[in-house]
Amino acid sequence: MGNPRAQYTLEFKIEAVRMVRNGQSQAATAKIPGISRQTLNAWIKADDAGKLNGAGKQVSAEQMEIARLRAELAHVKMERRASIAAPSSRTCSRVTACTVR
Repeated sequence: MGNPRAQYTLEFKIEAVRMVRNGQSQAATAKIPGISRQTLNAWIKADDAGKLNGAGKQVSAEQMEIARLRAELAHVKMERRASIAAPSSRTCSRVTACTVR
């Protein structure tokens, strides 16, 4: 999934860590192209220790926005799957309207 030679700017790493800290799951955030869960976890640990630093790969504002939107979409898809899988307290049929128990 990840590229072992890829280098990311400090801003990119901070944004990925911020997304996780704001409630985005690590799995959804790691769906950003080129980032593995292990890499993201390492960035979070480095940030906790105050040692997060960047490298040379330039990431444009547009790429950051695309990455954020992809991660948000993945998060929404996971929530949707969970809500579909969860038992519902509604009873619906084609003939009657939905009723809540």
